[in-house]
Amino acid sequence: MTPARSGRPYTRLRVERRGAVGWLIFDRPEAANAMDATMFDELERAWTELAVDPSVRVIVNTGEGRSFQTGVDVVQMARDKDALREHSRRTRDAQLRFTAWHCRVWKPVIAAVNGTCAGGGLHFVADADIVIAASDATFVDPHVSVGQVAAYEGIALARKSPVESVLRMALVGRHERIDAARAYQLGIISQVVDPPEHLRDEAQALAEKIAKNSPAAMAATKRALWGALETGLTDACRIGAGHLVSMWGHPDQEEGPRAFAENRDAEWIPLEGARPDA
Repeated sequence: MTPARSGRPYTRLRVERRGAVGWLIFDRPEAANAMDATMFDELERAWTELAVDPSVRVIVNTGEGRSFQTGVDVVQMARDKDALREHSRRTRDAQLRFTAWHCRVWKPVIAAVNGTCAGGGLHFVADADIVIAASDATFVDPHVSVGQVAAYEGIALARKSPVESVLRMALVGRHERIDAARAYQLGIISQVVDPPEHLRDEAQALAEKIAKNSPAAMAATKRALWGALETGLTDACRIGAGHLVSMWGHPDQEEGPRAFAENRDAEWIPLEGARPDA
């Protein structure tokens, strides 16, 4: 993989590229990839870096080691409350900035869940466009077991899975884990990868399929579908029509049929310079 192109190095993440696919990898395996204050800062920067890079068409998010992501670093929380003060303020004010959805990344995002996904790690499952998981992956929400409220993650997951299954995970807490097979049944993930060591290869292969499509059309499609989750059906269709019409006259709408007729890969216009919140 090609390493990050950012001017500042990452210490809690790895940002890499493999062809048209960008990889954002949690890289604190010794801490089960828990998010400390530094990782929170780096996540916003990493998502933005990949979002504005015209060579990246799809982003894969995964974890190094035996865990995908286990949420806030409770060790830092216990020892240095001031370190997470900014994250606490953003949590209070509903201004979180550490997932692709928070950062308004309009490129397709795949979460490839390896091992344990716990607590705040569920943010990245709920906020991805597509989620696949290794067959040995597990999902658990321990918030209520440590006296905390399960809110953001469960609210977002309830858009993907029946609300009772989300409530069960939230209320049973650390006393019950959902395995990958059950997560698939509940619609939390769309693919179980077995054997687990093939997870990254499967994620790359899926991302490469998606990357063959028009970047502009995918961005408009993602805006329309995610926007529909935040409004009523009639308004969602009206807004969606606006995103649909936004592609009229775009060069990709002529290139797509021409490439199909000529039996070749399309040469799409890249999303060069597109800010994630644009």
